Amino acid sequence: MALNDAAIVARVLAGDSDAYRVLVERYRAEFGRYAVAVLGDSDAAADAIQEAFIRAYDGLASCREPERFGSWFFRILQNQCRNALARVRKTVDVADADPASPHRTDALVEQAELAAVLETALGALTAEQREALVLKHVEGRSYEEMSQLLGVGVDALKMRVHRARDALREILGGRL
Repeated sequence: MALNDAAIVARVLAGDSDAYRVLVERYRAEFGRYAVAVLGDSDAAADAIQEAFIRAYDGLASCREPERFGSWFFRILQNQCRNALARVRKTVDVADADPASPHRTDALVEQAELAAVLETALGALTAEQREALVLKHVEGRSYEEMSQLLGVGVDALKMRVHRARDALREILGGRL
């Protein structure tokens, strides 16, 4: 029988530090995808998620709702990703990218270039816009799920996603 998050947190707080591994395994893949999508770099995402798990372990006693460990951990990871984004800002000239034609032999190279331009364009969004866009369109989460994870109202999240789309259109200048 699988233990719920609250039971695992209680075991860890009672001294069973090995029980924390269950939480790590439970949330690593799901939130790892989020970190990769937000940071655009798997190495940076791995660093962010590892640091977030360390911070969560160190601060586990301050988790007021252990049954909602996932949401609490997500906010820690969210802050780690925001800090990582603040440290590293890449710049690429968006005007240099054209959508790849699948009929050309260099289509794979062009697709890679386009992916880099899109990543840079996503990096130009505010952290709030980027995470809302990633959660909605990359992770495929509902606005209700996003609201629980981020602690933000559904209407505010809809507005963030809408503004993020508008900002991307402006940044990319109709190139997509």
